[in-house]
Amino acid sequence: MKFHWFAEATYPHLPSDFPERGLSSWVSTPPGLAEPVKVGETYRMFIRLMQQADRDGFDGLAVNEHHQTPFAMTPSPNLLAASLASTTENAAILIIGDSLALYNPPTRVAEEMAYLDCVSGGRVIAGFVFGTPMDSVFAYGHPPPELRDRFHEARKLILKAWESREPFAFNGKYTQLRYVNTWPKPIQARPPIWVPGSGSLETWDLVIDENYCYGHLSFSGLHSAKPMVDAYWDYVAQRGGDMNPHRMAFTQLICCAQTDAEAEAKYYDAVRYFYRMNTLDPAFTMAPGYTTIRSQKAMAEHIRNAPNLRPEDRVRAQKGEMSFWEYDEKGYIIAGTPQRVRQRLRELATDLRIGQLIGCLHMGDLAEETAAENTWLFGTQVIPHLRDLWADQPDHWTPAISQQRIAARAAGVLEAAQ
Repeated sequence: MKFHWFAEATYPHLPSDFPERGLSSWVSTPPGLAEPVKVGETYRMFIRLMQQADRDGFDGLAVNEHHQTPFAMTPSPNLLAASLASTTENAAILIIGDSLALYNPPTRVAEEMAYLDCVSGGRVIAGFVFGTPMDSVFAYGHPPPELRDRFHEARKLILKAWESREPFAFNGKYTQLRYVNTWPKPIQARPPIWVPGSGSLETWDLVIDENYCYGHLSFSGLHSAKPMVDAYWDYVAQRGGDMNPHRMAFTQLICCAQTDAEAEAKYYDAVRYFYRMNTLDPAFTMAPGYTTIRSQKAMAEHIRNAPNLRPEDRVRAQKGEMSFWEYDEKGYIIAGTPQRVRQRLRELATDLRIGQLIGCLHMGDLAEETAAENTWLFGTQVIPHLRDLWADQPDHWTPAISQQRIAARAAGVLEAAQ
C-alpha cells in the first residue's frame, strides 16, 4: 500500500464567526479576510511539513488546484510542486491535479509537468482533473457543457506533446497550434496519470478505458464514501476493468497521537475549524450541464442504497456539532494512537479496496508542531505496519524511481534498527 501526504492548504486565520456571517468559503469569500504575510507563512509551513514527510517515509507529496477559496489556497499546484521537486529526494510529486479545461493553451501543463519531472528526477504523478463547478464555472467562467470536451481535447494534446519526437500541428475545437514542440520532455516516458472524481460515470469510464488511477477525493466520512466506492468497483468489474487496488486512491483526515486522550485534546479544535469554515454556498455547488443526467441518476441511486448514510450527520459535521469521537466513528477522521490508527486504516483499505491513501496530516488551523508530530508518528509507526496490504499487486501508478528509493530507505532504516 502507498501513502501520500496531502497539502490541503487551508487559511487558518478566518474569524471565528465566519460561518454565522453567512459567508461562502468558495468563489465570493471577501478577499480582505486574508493577510498576505500570514498566507506566505502558511505556504512555508506546508512546504516544511511535506519536506519532513519525504524524510519520514511517505510515498508521495500531494498538491491540488482550487481557485478563489481559503479552503485550499493552491491556484497553481505546479508552483507548490516546484518548491518540493528540488528539496525532496524520495517521494513522488503527486499533482492532483491540473484543471485541464482552464489552461490556454494546454501545452502549458505539458511543459510545466515535464519541468517538474526533470527537476525531481522522474518523480511526477500527473493528475488531470475536470475541476469543481466553483473553480471551472463560477471562478473561471467556462460554460459547463464545454468542460468535458475541453478536458479531453487538452488531455490528448498533452499526451501527444510528451510522446512526440517531432514538431506537429494541432487543430482542435478549442485549441489550434501550428507548432507543438514542447521542451523539455519528462524523464518518464509517460508519468503515471491519476484522475480524481466525485462519482460521475463518465469519469469512471475514462479511468477504466485508459487504466488511470481513480481518486475518490471526499471529506464527507466513510458512510458517505462507501456506497460510491463500492459502486465504482462494481462498475469496474462489470466493464471488465483492472481491479488492482493500486489504481484507487482515497482521502482521509488522520489525527495520530501518543494516547487517544491526547489526540482529542490536540486535534478537536482543528477538525471543527476544517469543517465549520468550509461554508460552500449551495448556489456554487452545481451548474446546469456540469453533470450529465445519466451520472446524476446513478449518484442518487448510490445514496438511496446507503443504509448508514444520514444527511443529518453531514449537517452536524459541517457545523462542528459532532464530538471528536463521533467524527471518528462516522469516518470523517481516523484518530488515536498509532496502533489504533493502523488498525482502522487496515479495515478501511481492505473494505474499500484502496491501494493509495491520500492522508491529510494537517487540517484547519492545526499548529505546525502538532502536524509535524502527526507526520512523524504516521510515517514511522503506521506506514511500516501496513506495507503488506496489496503487496502481491503491481503498482503501475506510482513512479518507479520513487518506489525504488522508498524501498531502499525502508530497508536501511530496518537494518539500522537491528
